Amino acid sequence: MGETWGFIDSGHNSPAFNMALDELMLEWLSKGEIGPTIRFYGWSPAGISIGRFQDADKKIDFQQASAYGAKIVRRQTGGRAVLHDQELTYSVVVPETHPAMPRSVKEAYLVISKGLLEGFRELGIDAEFAIPETSIEKTESAVCFDKSSWYELLVDGKKAAGSAQMRRKGMILQHGSIPIEIDSVKLFDLFSYPSPGIKQRARDAFKDKAISINAATGQSFDFDRVKDAFKKGFEQGLGIKLEPLMLSEARLLEISQLAETKYKNLDWSHSTEK
Repeated sequence: MGETWGFIDSGHNSPAFNMALDELMLEWLSKGEIGPTIRFYGWSPAGISIGRFQDADKKIDFQQASAYGAKIVRRQTGGRAVLHDQELTYSVVVPETHPAMPRSVKEAYLVISKGLLEGFRELGIDAEFAIPETSIEKTESAVCFDKSSWYELLVDGKKAAGSAQMRRKGMILQHGSIPIEIDSVKLFDLFSYPSPGIKQRARDAFKDKAISINAATGQSFDFDRVKDAFKKGFEQGLGIKLEPLMLSEARLLEISQLAETKYKNLDWSHSTEK
């Protein structure tokens, strides 16, 4: 193994806490308080993260989200909405100037996604990188897993992990969702469609577009087993060693304060002017 990176195993937290911690990891890295770091986490309760510039009021069925107990939070990163429920979520922060990081966003995706590829292999899943036929491929769906972007992970031609990347102050944040189980009824109930028929057609088509770890393997992997596999995967794929990084009481307080003041704030969650 080569370089040592930090590893934060933050467990299951609220959507607001999760997005606040991702933002602060980028901030701490830019201040030199931490080095390159990978974090794994889950969501409790389930959350819907909406892309930074996505119009939530047009895409999300807020009544259904409330009925399911799913909390809505806006990400710093772009892209479409993601239901975070029975999944492993990862985030990576690393300086743009790191020797392993290409300047191109697309090529940096490839480097980081090698960790995902190896994680799937640890679970006995034969995954491959998505290479879209055209970079201007479009869909009207608000659902992230309806479409694959460059170097996202496919299993049997179906999207198995969705990621988003942003850069700020010379730092890279990439985070993504790795579904362990997918409840397609719940997923499509949470999004707005012009009619029940259109929703049903979208749900039917989705079966050929996305796949969970348990569906791919025919097994019932739990969160901890998946987490261990992807930890090994990132170490192998990036040629690094992961060393536990504990969050101090002061940092936990900082995360909680940002979660309360920003990520639980409806003005942040609903406005698209960022």
